[in-house]
Amino acid sequence: MKSDTSMLSLLLLSSALLAGAAFAGDSSGEPGSSSDEPNPLKNVYFGEQHLHTAASADAFAFGTLSTATEAYKYMKGEPIKLDVTGETIQMRTPYDWGAVTDHAVYLGVMSMLLEKDNPMSDTPIGKLHAAGKGMEAFQELFDSVARNEPIDYMMDPKIMRPAWQRQVDAANEAYEPGKFTTLIAFEWTSQPSYMNLHHNVFFRDDVGPERIFSSMDSEHREDLWSYQEHQRSKGHENLSIPHNSNVSSGAMFAVHTSKGEPIDATWAARSARNSPAVEIIQTKGASETNPALAPNDEFAGFEQTFRHRLGSRVGMNGLVGALDRSFVRNALTDGVGFQEMLGVNPFKYGIVAGSDGHDAAPPNEEFNYFGVHGEPDSTPELRLTTKMTPTGEAPVHFGTGGTTAVWAPENKREEIFDGIARKETYGTSGTFIRVRFFGGWSYDKDLVKDRKFVKKAYDGGVPMGGDLPKMPKKAKAPVFAVWALKDPESGNLDRIQIIKGWYDQTGNGRQEVYDVAWADNRKMDEDGNLPPVGNTVDVTTATYKNSIGDNELAAVWTDPNFDPSQHAVYYARVIEIPTPRWSTYDAVKLGLPPHPDVPASLQERAWTSPIWYTPAPDRVKKADFHPGLVEKLRPSSFDESALKNY
Repeated sequence: MKSDTSMLSLLLLSSALLAGAAFAGDSSGEPGSSSDEPNPLKNVYFGEQHLHTAASADAFAFGTLSTATEAYKYMKGEPIKLDVTGETIQMRTPYDWGAVTDHAVYLGVMSMLLEKDNPMSDTPIGKLHAAGKGMEAFQELFDSVARNEPIDYMMDPKIMRPAWQRQVDAANEAYEPGKFTTLIAFEWTSQPSYMNLHHNVFFRDDVGPERIFSSMDSEHREDLWSYQEHQRSKGHENLSIPHNSNVSSGAMFAVHTSKGEPIDATWAARSARNSPAVEIIQTKGASETNPALAPNDEFAGFEQTFRHRLGSRVGMNGLVGALDRSFVRNALTDGVGFQEMLGVNPFKYGIVAGSDGHDAAPPNEEFNYFGVHGEPDSTPELRLTTKMTPTGEAPVHFGTGGTTAVWAPENKREEIFDGIARKETYGTSGTFIRVRFFGGWSYDKDLVKDRKFVKKAYDGGVPMGGDLPKMPKKAKAPVFAVWALKDPESGNLDRIQIIKGWYDQTGNGRQEVYDVAWADNRKMDEDGNLPPVGNTVDVTTATYKNSIGDNELAAVWTDPNFDPSQHAVYYARVIEIPTPRWSTYDAVKLGLPPHPDVPASLQERAWTSPIWYTPAPDRVKKADFHPGLVEKLRPSSFDESALKNY
C-alpha cells in the first residue's frame, strides 16, 4: 500500500502531464514503494543519516532515554513519546530509511548504568552509581570526555562491545527490505582545539565491525581513515561523512594534514576514497556557503544563525581562512583546483543532509518541531526564551534537521549504501522535494519534456555525483538537465539554480550562480537578476498560501561561460517559496510575535550532488602558480585561541 505522500506525488505528476508542463515521464520513482523487480531508472528514497539516542552520553544527559529501537519506529511513521515531556510525537511523512549515529565515545555506557547487573557493576564508576552517587559517576565520565582522556577500564571490550552490539541488533531488527532500510553506523566525534572534525561512519553489511573507533582512540582524521581501511580489509565495506563543517573553524576542509604538512596526492586519494559525501545542513546550520563568501548570492544566508563556533564570526574579523575552509561550496571549488594541481580531488563530495537530533527522533518538519536537545529546548517556552543551553547557544538559533534523498533501484541496505557511495544523492533542508540532475554533451533542449527523459538522460550522460564523459571534439559546452517536483506537504517551488565552481587560468577559485528555471513567468532585469517570488506567509497565524510558485520546474541548460581548459564542478539548488519557520509556529502557539533574532519565514531548499568536468590532459592550460591554493598550503596564521571566546 502506497503512502498518502506517494499518492499525492503521483497526482501532481499526472496534473503536470495533463497541463502540458515540463514532465519527467519516467522519473516518478515513488518514495517508499517496493516491487519484485529493481527499477533500473531508480526510485528516490528519503531518510535520516545523523541521529542520537540515549546511547550518546550528551543525549542521555539531556534527558533522552529512548533507544535506537524507538528511533527507528519514529522514522517509520509510528508514534513515540518524547522522553522529557511525555508528549506523543509522530512524523507526518515517514522516512524510507534511517541510521542511528550515536557518539562512539563511551557509547551506551551511561544508560547502561541504570540497568541491574550491568557490565560496569564492578568498576569504580559502577560502584559509585550503585551507592547512590549517580551524578558523581556521570561527572567522571563527562570530565573524561571533556579532557579527551580515556578511563582505561571503560575502554574494556567487555563493557563497550555489548553496548555496540545493541545498536547493531536494533538496526537489523528494524530493517524491512523493500519497505524500510537501516544502516549500521556510529559517530566519530573529534574536536581538537575546539575545531569540529566530526564524521559519521556507515557500514554496508548486517554485521558491522567488532570494534568502533572514537576520538579517544585518535582525534586525527588520517587515523579514522586507517580504521576504515582496516575494516574494509576485513570485509566491512564502509564510508564516513563529515558533518557540520560550518562550525569547524576551518578544520574540516583544511589543506594541511594533522601533522601540519601540506596535503599531497596520497592524502587527497585517501580522503576521496573514505569520505565520498558531506553533510550540507543539520540543526546547527547550513554548510553550503556564507554571505561573507558569496556576497552576490541572495540565498547564501540560509540558516546561518548558529553562531557560537561558526567560522564566519571569526572570519568576519579578518581571519577569512577559517571561514572559507568551513563551507561546502568553497571546498568543492578548491577540490577541482587540487585536481588540477595534484591530479586528485580531496573534496569530491556527494551531498547529504541530516538532523543531529538528540531526542531519538529527527525534527525535520517545521510545523512539527519539538526541539533537538531534550530538556534544554523541549517546550515552545524554552525554545523561544532560553538565552543559553549546555550546547552554548540559544535554542531559537537551531534549525530543523535536513533530509537525505538517495536514488536507488530498491529500498535495500546495499542499494542505499551504494547510492551514497556513488554520490547519486541530494540533501534538503527537511522537505521531500524530488530532484533529478544530469549532465552530458548533447542533450536535446526539450529533453525534460520527453516521456523517456530519465532513460535518455542516463544513456546520454551522467546523473548527480558523476563525472562528465570525455568531451567530444564537436562539443562546445556541457549541457545539464534538471527537474524538480514540490513536496506535497510544503511550499511550491520558486526557482532552480545551477552553481558552478572552477579554477581559472590565473590560479584562483571562481564561483557563479545561474537561475535556470523559475515560477510565475517572472522576467530578469537588465542586470540579469530575477525578482523575488513574493511571500504569502501570515506571521500572526503561521500559515501561507501556495498561490505563488509552481509545483514543478525543469530546464535544460548549457554553460554560457565554459572554458574547456578549466576544471569545473556544477550542482543544482532548488528553492521553495517562503513558508513559516518553526520558531514562528511556536510564537503563534504562545500568542507572541515572531522572535526578533531569526527570520519569521524561510525558503526550504534542496542541493544536489555535483557533476564534475575534468579536461583531457592536452586541453589543460593551468597556471604555474595557484595563489588560491598555495596561500592556503602555507602554515596557517589562524589563532586557535581566538575560538575560545566563542
